[in-house]
Order: sequence, then structure tokens, then C-alpha cells
Amino acid sequence: SMKETIIKVTVSDVRFPTSLEQHGSDAMHNDPDYSVAYVVIETDRGSRGYGLTFTLGKGTEIVVCAVEALSALVVGKALGDIVGDFRSFYRLLTSDGQMRWIGPEKGVIHLATAAVLNAVWDLWAKAEGKPLWKLLVDMDPKQLVSCIDFRYITDALTEEEALDILLKGQEGRQAREEQMLSEGYPAYTTSCAWIGYTDPQLKQVPCSWYRFKVKVGADLQDDIRRCRLIRETIGPDNTLMIDANQRWDVGEAIDWVTRLAEFKPLWIEEPTSPDDILGHATISKALAPLGIGVATGEQCHNRVMFKQLLQASALQFVQIDSCRLGSVNENLAVLLMACKFQVPVCPHAGGVGLCELVQHLILFDYISVSASLHNRMCEYVDHLHEHFKSPVLIRDACYMPPKDPGYSTEMKEESVRKYHYPQGEVWQGLRNQ
Repeated sequence: SMKETIIKVTVSDVRFPTSLEQHGSDAMHNDPDYSVAYVVIETDRGSRGYGLTFTLGKGTEIVVCAVEALSALVVGKALGDIVGDFRSFYRLLTSDGQMRWIGPEKGVIHLATAAVLNAVWDLWAKAEGKPLWKLLVDMDPKQLVSCIDFRYITDALTEEEALDILLKGQEGRQAREEQMLSEGYPAYTTSCAWIGYTDPQLKQVPCSWYRFKVKVGADLQDDIRRCRLIRETIGPDNTLMIDANQRWDVGEAIDWVTRLAEFKPLWIEEPTSPDDILGHATISKALAPLGIGVATGEQCHNRVMFKQLLQASALQFVQIDSCRLGSVNENLAVLLMACKFQVPVCPHAGGVGLCELVQHLILFDYISVSASLHNRMCEYVDHLHEHFKSPVLIRDACYMPPKDPGYSTEMKEESVRKYHYPQGEVWQGLRNQ
């Protein structure tokens, strides 16, 4: 099956009208319609790979255009040739002499790259008959390193260092894999405290969870009240995180979080512009005496930005996203840098499909890279899982490792049809109201 050739790339604009019930609302994004640019890759042998990138509704059509622009670079390629030199294929998509101008490796074009590459990884994992996390765990470290583009990050992580980390990670790997299969990877929930929720909704904290995240940043007095309510509900021993979704300037972030310090948050997430590396460093330094870390990454463009955040000690929690960075390839680079800098990785998830995808990456991180669960957990949001063929499985507030071959990216055909924008029946129905 490694000889099969990609003959077709199709992409759909699939949107869910989540804004109707304020799900996903935060201080900056008050009416998101959780959506995906959904990519299907077909081969001459009839195999299919599925990939996606996550958006908030409007603009998905622009990502779709970018995927169509990239698809010419993919059609005609043999799967074996791609994965035999994945670094070169990654670079082909991210370094096209003309198209890189509208990146490079950031924004819409990079989201499109992620969707395409996610589909290629799904195709590869299916060809090997393994879930993606297992494909990565079983892969020879040398081959794994050959999937990563080290351009621009060698001052922080060389190929040799990456190989050393992976070789060291082989030790005890079997036991960690068995532990994950029986216990799962620790998760936290954000579903309890969207900013648009009422007090009664806030009080319905699910009792089966131990780690909770609250959206803050719109109104200080309201944040104090809501954080107090949640802290009283969950008790002193459970973990609380807060997330401002880029709301503040640097000084404002420090003042605001200082006022919320009494509720003992583990981290403040996205306190300011996701591009402001030195601002994050200033905030980190100011909040360190309060025992509050800074977390960011869901809107971090690429490995170069993460490199600088790590070099500047600007974050205490690395939050990777399965669809923002250039798919698995670039996420591997960030996992390895985070390991070298000894900063825990706590992925961003939620949206549509982000939980399904990122669980694979964090399982690999624990089994083969970090070998630690200290201060580590993966975000979980209870949204839209019913549209996937292999939805996430949460047991005792942990992600149970997926068993089905692939990257858990495949959506139900009926869902894709119904929620297709703007022709799908759901959108036709809303238009006719």
C-alpha cells in the first residue's frame, strides 16, 4: 500500500451553528460557529485519508481556497515517497517559491497545510493498520526525526539532540504504553465555564472531573465572582486554570491576574497577543512569585514562535494544537523542544475534532518523549464528538487511547452532508427561519 498514489484531494466547508447556544464563548470570540475545512485524500487503490483544520465559521471558505491551491503539490505523489522523506514533502508544501509569500508557515495557508498533512498522516496510519499514536510510538527514532523540518530551530534543538531524546524515551516505553492503555491520559474540562454561561450553568460542575478551566477577561468583578463560585464548588484540592483568550495588554494582564491569585489558578492562558513573546516573558516573571504559570500556544503560528517562547522563559505550559501548526511533523518538533527545555505540554483541544486528533500527540509525548505526567493534562470539551466515526473516549477524566487505525479524523458522511456550508440542510433550514 506504500506504492499507492494520491489521485484526488477534495475539501469541504463544514460548519456547526454553535453560536446559537453560546458554546465556546470567551472574552474575544463571543459567537463562534465551530467549523472545519475537511480534506479527503484518495489514492489509486481506493484508500482514503481524512484531515481537517478548525475555524470559527466565517473565513472557512478562505482556508478551503488555500487547500485547493496546495492540492496540486499533493496529487500524483506516492505515499511511500512522501513518508520515506517526509521532511522534504513538508518543505514542499511550506516552501513553495510563490505560495510561501502568503505565509510563510502562518495564517490561512498554514491552517490549510495542516489539514492536508493531517490527511496524509491519517492515510499512513491506516496503511500501517495502526492508530496514529501507535504509529509514532513504534516508529524508528531515525525515521521519526526525518519527518521533522529543523530549519530555523537548530539553535534550540539539533537533529542529534532530538534523536537522543527519542532514544532515551525508548527506556520504559512498554510500561508507559500499558499504563496509558489501562488508565488513559489525564484530561481537564473547559465545558464548565464558558463566558456566556449563567450562574446555574456554572454550578453544574461535573463531579467526575478534577481539573477545570474558567474563561476570564471581560469584567474583573464578574471574574472574581465566577472564580470564587467555581473554586467553592470544586473545593481547594482540585485544579483550576484561567483563560483570557488574548484579552489584555501586558500590564493589565499582570494586574488582573494578581487580583485573581486568591483562587489559586495553576495558569493564566493566552493573557495577551499570541505573537508577543517578550510580553509573555514579562507576565511570566511577574506572576512567578504568585505561583501562577503562563500557558499559550493554540494560536502560536509555528515551531519558530514556540522556540522563542521557550528560549525567553515566556511560558510554563506549552499548548500545542493539532491543526494550527503544520500537522504532526511540526508538532513533533515542538514536543521535542519542550522536552529539552523541561516545560510540560498541555494541548489545546475542543472545537471540532481537536480532541480527536491531539490525544494521539499527547499519548506519544508521554510514552516516547516526556515520560512524565507531572503538571500535564490534555484539554477536553464535550462538543460535536458525535459527528466522528471514532469519537474520543473519556473514562474517569482521562483520554483512553484510540484503537482504530488512523488519526481519528474521519467524520460521518451524513454529518458532512448536513452541515456543509451553505448548501447543507441545516444551513438551508436556518436561512429559511
